Amino acid sequence: MKKTLNVAPHALVIAVLLIGATVAHAGRSCEQRPLTPQTLTQGLELAQRTAQALDAEFARSGARVVVLGRAGQDLSKYQLRYSHLGWAYKTPEGPWRVLHKLNQCGTATGSIYRQGLGEFFLDDLWRHEAVWSVPAPQLQAPLYALLNDRGRSLRLHERDYNMVAYAWGTRYQQSNQWAIETMAMAAEPGVTTRAQAQAWLGFKGYQPSTLRLGPLKRLGASAGSAHIRFDDHPNEKRFSDRIETVTVDSVLDWLARSGLGSAPQRLAL
Repeated sequence: MKKTLNVAPHALVIAVLLIGATVAHAGRSCEQRPLTPQTLTQGLELAQRTAQALDAEFARSGARVVVLGRAGQDLSKYQLRYSHLGWAYKTPEGPWRVLHKLNQCGTATGSIYRQGLGEFFLDDLWRHEAVWSVPAPQLQAPLYALLNDRGRSLRLHERDYNMVAYAWGTRYQQSNQWAIETMAMAAEPGVTTRAQAQAWLGFKGYQPSTLRLGPLKRLGASAGSAHIRFDDHPNEKRFSDRIETVTVDSVLDWLARSGLGSAPQRLAL
């Protein structure tokens, strides 16, 4: 399904029902649950209201690109509010689209998806809330050009997926990590590798979140999930229970702190 919000509601409902089981996820549980009418209604309402808010931002500032996040699962025990982000951009036809990375459920691989806002928010969300940051004016044009270039937008994508990938490593890559590494490539023309993108992010002051995960929790997570690994984290950090990874909250904090983006704006049902 590649539908946007300008599609007739009944057509979107039919398309969703035809999908069946969800095949990809990021920042939410991989547990298979049927799509209920309430979930469908809430997801579409959140998508519509988000589209209206982004259209208002476009009319006010001309911004055609935002970092868009969602709350797919409860991460409050890690002091985190959001779980997954992507790049939303306004198409010449009018609707907003989202370019983001998703993990294939039950596997250790990920792919890049280009979806409408309806699809982005139709997951079984933990909380029906959207959050976004508007990149600085000087980043708008290069980000917009990159997001619409199918070749360049995939250049820094690594298929080997790890939900808690080390923020400064290149062995694996998780969804939020792909998003900010791709931003680095858009902002700095000389960036052509993931290592260079991470160097740029460090130079600009990005700081990942540090999750406190003890050995038993790490063992249980990695043994039961193909998409969770800790072997890319430096031993001195891993064995002191410090797992540094890219989170939505850390990205939003960094964008506002560095002046590379606006303060987070939120919309909740």
